[in-house]
Amino acid sequence: MKLGIDFKRRLTRNLTSWNTPNDPSPGQYTFKLVPGGLPEFFLFQGPKKIYASGPFNGAGLTGVPNLRSQDFLFTVVNSPDETYYSYAITNPQLRSRCRAYSAANVSGGINRGCVIWGVDLMDMRQYPAVVQDVFIRLAQSEVDALIAAARRQRPNRKLLIAGVAAASGVLLLGAILGCCCFWRKKRQAKTAPSSHSDVLPLRHRKHPAASPARNQRLEENRMGSEKDLDLPFFDLEAILTATDDFDPDSKIGQGGFGSVYMGKLEDGQEVAVKRLSKKSVQGVGEFKNEVKLIAKLQHRNLVKLLGCCIDDDERMLVYEFMPNNSLDTFIFDEEKRKSLVWKNRFEIIMGIARGLLYLHEDSRVRIIHRDMKASNVLLDRNMIPKISDFGIARMFGGDQTTEYTMKVIGTYGYMSPEYAMDGVFSMKSDIYSFGVLVIEIITGKRNRGFYDDELDLNLLGYAWMLWKEGRGVELLDEAMGGTFDYDVVLRCIQVALLCVQVHPRSRPLMSSVVMLLSSENATMPEPNEPGVNIGKITSDTESSQTQTGISLTETAVDAR
Repeated sequence: MKLGIDFKRRLTRNLTSWNTPNDPSPGQYTFKLVPGGLPEFFLFQGPKKIYASGPFNGAGLTGVPNLRSQDFLFTVVNSPDETYYSYAITNPQLRSRCRAYSAANVSGGINRGCVIWGVDLMDMRQYPAVVQDVFIRLAQSEVDALIAAARRQRPNRKLLIAGVAAASGVLLLGAILGCCCFWRKKRQAKTAPSSHSDVLPLRHRKHPAASPARNQRLEENRMGSEKDLDLPFFDLEAILTATDDFDPDSKIGQGGFGSVYMGKLEDGQEVAVKRLSKKSVQGVGEFKNEVKLIAKLQHRNLVKLLGCCIDDDERMLVYEFMPNNSLDTFIFDEEKRKSLVWKNRFEIIMGIARGLLYLHEDSRVRIIHRDMKASNVLLDRNMIPKISDFGIARMFGGDQTTEYTMKVIGTYGYMSPEYAMDGVFSMKSDIYSFGVLVIEIITGKRNRGFYDDELDLNLLGYAWMLWKEGRGVELLDEAMGGTFDYDVVLRCIQVALLCVQVHPRSRPLMSSVVMLLSSENATMPEPNEPGVNIGKITSDTESSQTQTGISLTETAVDAR
C-alpha cells in the first residue's frame, strides 16, 4: 500500500473515511502524508489537523514508536518526483481477507488488517494505543478449558477494591503534604533577600504571563566576558505563556539563529521571540553579539529589541512583532508583489538606506551588518522596513575601516566579491549587499535564482547590460501595479549599480547613497561593471568551499 504525492503525475494518494457506516461516499476524515522536511502523516477532520504521526526517522514514525512488526516492510521515499510512504507484507503467504476467520465488518472500522499466523505465538504484548485485535481459532474443548482456568485465577473483587482505595488514599495524602511544603518554601523564597538582586529569578506564578519585562543587568557569568548591559529581562514563564509553550502554530520563521515564534504579552503587546537552537549555525557567541549590539542601537528602520531571556540552556531575544513578515515574502511572491506599488518600493529602499546609514555613520558605534538580504528586512504594519538579525554583525572601533576573517558567513548572491573570496569585510561590503537588494526590489527577482541561458548572465549582469544599452527601465517588475516616475526608477538603478561595483573604493558611502536617492538634481557618476562572475553560478548549494582563481587562498564559506 502506498500513501503520498506523485509530483510528476500530480497524483495524491490519501485515505478518506466513509460518510457513514452505510454510506461509502467521502467523509470528513482524511489521513494523508504532508511533504516538507521529513515526511509526516496528519489526520484531518475537514481542514482541521487532529492527529500527527510524527516524522519518519528511518525505523518508524516517531509519534508511534511502539509500532513494530517483523511481517511488514516499511518504505519512505522523499525525492523531487514523489514523496510517499508504503508498506508491504514480507511473506505473501500470510495475506488473507479479514472476514475469513471473524465476523468483523471491515467497513465499520473494527479491524485494520488481517494475516494468518500458522506457527507459535511469541513476543505478544499490549500497546497503549493504535493496536489490532488478534483472533485465535480454537476447538470448543480448548475454549472451555481456558474459561475455567481464568475463573480459578480471578482475584477476590472485594479485596482488590479495598487495596486500590487504600493505596489511592495514601497517594492523595502524600500529594497534599508535598504541595503544602512546596508552596511554603516558595513563599519563604519570595520574602527572603537575594544575593543576586541584579537578576530576575525564575518564579512559578499562577499567571506566568503577568511577569513583565524589568530592567535588569545581566550577570557576568551568564554573558561570558562581555560587559554588563542594561536590558529588559523576561522570565521564562512569561515567554512560555506568551508563546503558548512554543506552540508549533505560533512559529513564524526559521533561521541560522533558531526558530522565531509569535507571542502576546500580558498587556496585549504582540512580540516575536527568537529562540536559540542548540544545533543552530549561530551559537551562544552570536547570541551575545546580537544582544550587545542591538542594546546600543535605536532607529526607526532597525527592529526594536524589547528584551531577552536567559535560563539554563535557554537563550531568547524578544523583538517587536512585524505583522507583514519579511521583505522577501512580498517581492518574490507572484501575488503579493502586485500590491507593492513603486511608491511603497521606493520608501522601502529609502528606509533600508537610512537604517544602514545609522549603523555605519550615525550610531554610537560603527556596525557592519554582514548579512543584508531581503529576508533580514522586516515590514511593520505600515510597511516601514526594519533591518534585523545582527547575529554575525561586527562592531568597528575608532578609525577602523576593514577587517579580515577566516570564517566567511553570509548568503550567496548578497556577499561582496572581496568578502566571499578573501574574507575582507567593511562598510563597503554592506553597501554591495544593499545594491543587490535594490535591484531585487526593483525587478521582483532573486539575484541568486535569476539566470538568462541565452545571454549567460545572472541578475546583476543582466541589469548592467540593460543599463549600458540605455534600457534600464526594462528592469522594472512587470507585475507591479500603479504609476511610477521613470527618472526615479533610473536613479535607483544607477545608485544600485554604483553600490555593486567590483572595487570597494569605487562604491559610495551610505551618506552619499541617501543623498543620491533623495535628490532629484544630484549629479551621479557612471557605474562600472558589477563585481560578480557574470556567468552562471554552478554550485547548487548554499554552503560550499570555494577557491579564488588567481591566488592560493582557500576560504570556507558557511552560508546561512
